[in-house]
Amino acid sequence: MPRTIGIGHQDFEQLITNDYFYIDKTMFIREWWERGDSVTLITRPRRFGKTLMMNTVEKFFSVKYAKREDLFQGLEIWKEEAYRRLKGTYPVISLSFATIKDTKYEVVRKRICQILTSLYSEYRFLVEGDLLDEKEKSFFASVAVDMDDATATYALHELSFYLSRYYKKKVIILLDEYDTPMQEAYVNGYWEEIVAFTRSLFNAAFKTNPYLERAIMTGITRVSKESIFSDLNNLEVVTTTSEKYETSFGFTQEEVWSALEEYGLSDQKKHVKDWYDGFTFGNKRDIYNPWSILNYLDKRKFSTYWANTSSNSLAGKLIREGSKRIKMMMEDLLEGKVLHTEIDEQIAFNQLNHNESAIWSLLLASGYLRVERFFFDQEWLREEYDLVLTNREVRFMFQKMFRNWFTGGGCGYNEFVEALLRDDLEEMNIYMNQVTEQTFSSFDTGKRPSGSAEPERFYHGFVLGLLAELRGRYILTSNRESGFGRYDVMLEPLHEADDGILIEFKVFRPEKERTLKDAVKSALDQIEEKRYAAVLEAKGIAPERIRRYGFAFEGKKVLIG
Repeated sequence: MPRTIGIGHQDFEQLITNDYFYIDKTMFIREWWERGDSVTLITRPRRFGKTLMMNTVEKFFSVKYAKREDLFQGLEIWKEEAYRRLKGTYPVISLSFATIKDTKYEVVRKRICQILTSLYSEYRFLVEGDLLDEKEKSFFASVAVDMDDATATYALHELSFYLSRYYKKKVIILLDEYDTPMQEAYVNGYWEEIVAFTRSLFNAAFKTNPYLERAIMTGITRVSKESIFSDLNNLEVVTTTSEKYETSFGFTQEEVWSALEEYGLSDQKKHVKDWYDGFTFGNKRDIYNPWSILNYLDKRKFSTYWANTSSNSLAGKLIREGSKRIKMMMEDLLEGKVLHTEIDEQIAFNQLNHNESAIWSLLLASGYLRVERFFFDQEWLREEYDLVLTNREVRFMFQKMFRNWFTGGGCGYNEFVEALLRDDLEEMNIYMNQVTEQTFSSFDTGKRPSGSAEPERFYHGFVLGLLAELRGRYILTSNRESGFGRYDVMLEPLHEADDGILIEFKVFRPEKERTLKDAVKSALDQIEEKRYAAVLEAKGIAPERIRRYGFAFEGKKVLIG
């Protein structure tokens, strides 16, 4: 009889005692311990078992669970006699930043202080007796939600000191999802404040801490050493391209096939692979994200389980506010094409606004892209990669994201697409003005075509929305060469019954045009003069089946002709 699928469990003890479905990853403990690294940072996409693994390590090493040998009996690590003796012999400090998400730095700092205060409450027995002197007891008491920075950033260091004296053994520190506050800080604009605070906290806990035996940190991204890790020269970083622990997080294909067999779903291998395969860690390909596999085994229905577990706010921000080149690359990726780019796995959040490789690096770390091929440029001594969207689930996620940029708030985006397909110019104007009124502010359109505002960012975002809506009926591209120039938007029909469509955008410039009608005419003239229809005609589409539209914008006002 197949085991019960327990969705969302991140507590190792709960999984084992209830005999819920569990894939044995306990040999990570041996691999990590025998490597002997002082502080290990492991980055993996969300929902890949990082929190469960940290809980497993805590249950194995912590003195609090010394008598719970039953938790590991029958598992791979328990076959190792040396590790049976090692179990339950260390004080372990375990904390997580996974829930620290807010738009304001003051709230985020308070949440970190609350976590540290809870840790101290857990070990309140340390202040009983003579283990601590009066000054140490005073410091212990000062650890509170409203403590100052000096106390907060030194709290883990001092707790390590107290525990090592009590147990006469150095401590293990486990910090899960260390970078959640960093991502929120970038999205919400308090990056500098969070960097200063966490740099001091991490330095005291992981660098200048003589009471530390080992430590593990997990997260999605490898935040650049120059920011929060500037003093941690004892840090061993394991990213998705590293060979260490390549099968410890996520399910291998062999493990997934075994699970499908257990639940009588072996005939679904091909579909499961198409939907959920695609992740590569180190040299190990065909890694599956556990969240989607567990949900599929439970519900027996293919859906975007992993992609729907968070708002994907950072990925959305980077693409929505990115340059038109970023959006063009996303068009290609959605069409199944390959992106060749340089990758720097040290994510510098303060470079994301102007460094394209940093954006692709972050999307790779987050699991949205996977590595097809790796190149090392001997001449320029740089690493380059061929990247593609990870799998069908990720592709659907992006399509939904782009569609939602325009369909929120009841705006007429869907109606506009329908009017476009019908060649209903009057309705196109009505609905497009609804779209611009409700969504332009999200894309930094501005009323002036010069300066820091880039109206083209909205237009190319709009193209991505069209792509999501019309995928399967049209091949949609933007800013590509045709004839004697570059068109703005081209919709190449996949069925003979549909017309080809060319769209040219024009921002109204008073120095060149008197009215929006003049700008529309200028756009249509450009389509003809530059012979943008050449590509469609070369593919056998008759000239009379190619429709041309000029879109003229002045701020939130639009005229289509």
